[in-house]
Amino acid sequence: MPSSISKPSAIVLLSGGMDSCVSTAEAISRHGNDRVALLHAGYGQRTQSRERRAFTEIANFYSVPADRRLIVQLDYFRAIGGSALTDQDIAVPENQLHTTANTSASDIPVTYVPFRNAHFLSVAVSWAEAIGANSIYIGAVAEDSSGYPDCRPDYYRAFQTVIREGTRPETKIDIVTPVIELKKKQIIRRGVELAAPLHLTWSCYQSDDVACGVCDSCLLRRKAFGEAGIPDPIPYRHAAAVR
Repeated sequence: MPSSISKPSAIVLLSGGMDSCVSTAEAISRHGNDRVALLHAGYGQRTQSRERRAFTEIANFYSVPADRRLIVQLDYFRAIGGSALTDQDIAVPENQLHTTANTSASDIPVTYVPFRNAHFLSVAVSWAEAIGANSIYIGAVAEDSSGYPDCRPDYYRAFQTVIREGTRPETKIDIVTPVIELKKKQIIRRGVELAAPLHLTWSCYQSDDVACGVCDSCLLRRKAFGEAGIPDPIPYRHAAAVR
């Protein structure tokens, strides 16, 4: 990290989705634009090129320079499989809104990528320790999301212990989950309050040109914008009413 720029104090895991975009806005509001670095991980997901574009456009919106952006590619997730997001042989469910936070095996959707967030956090911790950042922001949501086990508050408390035990004694890195207790509609409203560029975000699980409007992620997004009373700024290929 060149000495000519301010030392980042926070790293944000920015997928390009709505939750990570609002988390980026939160980090910038707390730390300042010149103290935030952005990390994006591709992992062989169906829409990785579109998500990377969203990352770049959001980073450009906040004028984050190239030397405070890190893009990594975790292609082994495609080889591991086990998720509709990374395995083309597993269909992405349509018109099935999954909103439970229950984590029993029968309630976890096929779009869950096994233990994915641990890999993202590990990269972020390595980068944070290398550059001296002391916060890692991640846009995990416990309620009103898709019931993924690696989005629970207990998961992040446990990972905080891993960081403490697995880094240098003088290292202090905190995981920050600014939207974890919010409903999706509250995340949207908070994003509007922070003037976050929600129009640049991408949520669709299966399309990289026009959002499908019928996958779980699109349905959650559309439902949330409706409940928030705010027009969704992106178009959809299928936009039937969401219950």
